[in-house]
Amino acid sequence: MSTKSPSQSISANNNFFARWQDYLELCKPKVVALMVFTAIVGMLLADPGNVAMATFIYATLGIGLVASSAAAINHVADSRIDAAMDRTKLRPLPSGALSKSAVLTFAAFIGFIGMAVLIVKINVLTAILTFASLIGYAVIYTMYLKRATPQNIVIGGLAGATPPLLGWTAVTGQIEPNGLVLLLIIFTWTPPHFWALALYRKEEYAKVDIPMLPVTHGDDYTRLQITLYTILMCVITVLPFFTRMSGWIYLASVLVLNAIFLYYAISLQITKSRTKAINTFVYSIIYLMILFAVLLIDRYLPLI
Repeated sequence: MSTKSPSQSISANNNFFARWQDYLELCKPKVVALMVFTAIVGMLLADPGNVAMATFIYATLGIGLVASSAAAINHVADSRIDAAMDRTKLRPLPSGALSKSAVLTFAAFIGFIGMAVLIVKINVLTAILTFASLIGYAVIYTMYLKRATPQNIVIGGLAGATPPLLGWTAVTGQIEPNGLVLLLIIFTWTPPHFWALALYRKEEYAKVDIPMLPVTHGDDYTRLQITLYTILMCVITVLPFFTRMSGWIYLASVLVLNAIFLYYAISLQITKSRTKAINTFVYSIIYLMILFAVLLIDRYLPLI
């Protein structure tokens, strides 16, 4: 017979729920959800209408778990920085809700399961590329590049750009040109996306000695780079039409999306507004979600 009072039981349940909320936060669910979405699009574009349900489920699970593992490792590597920044000081590690050993154990556990799923149920190539992405983001970018060079997000951005290619290889078992085009889209999108946030959070990065571009080269130079990378991104994002991976629906949509992104980038450069920086960052997320959704709609509409 239990000796716990009702109030003790409620407290235990609340602690259990709070603890799982902390572990969920370690996974950066919003970021990982966007990555998994682009991986799913990569799968569905690789062989339209013919992706096996088992492949779809296991690839989504494996890629999602490994991405979540990388996010958890990132929390450990950035715990000192997070404790000093207002927007991150309440995360599970700096707040004391979880220990580093608990977080690393959790990261190893879900990472192992994710890799096992990819190796056993998908294919070795996808498993290797996914593991390389984990190392690229959690180790090379987070532990070295982020603190070493203002070009950190450009060099390290390759790891974050791989999900659609991972989805592609999960279905085809090989690296193909159109899969690389999808990777290039996210690779060129990453600098204007992240540098807009870096402009908005410049003081916080400076406080913790992280050499983000606005800190090392100033706001004006960063705004110029955002504009230049946005132009490059606009060029890359029309490639799916010319490689015949997509059609006129995608082309018309991406031209509108690019025009809006260019408006934000140029307005940011002209107005030098801090508010415009965060607005550009927010739009960049919406932009990527819509772009990949339209890629899917354009490809599947003839099949309906």
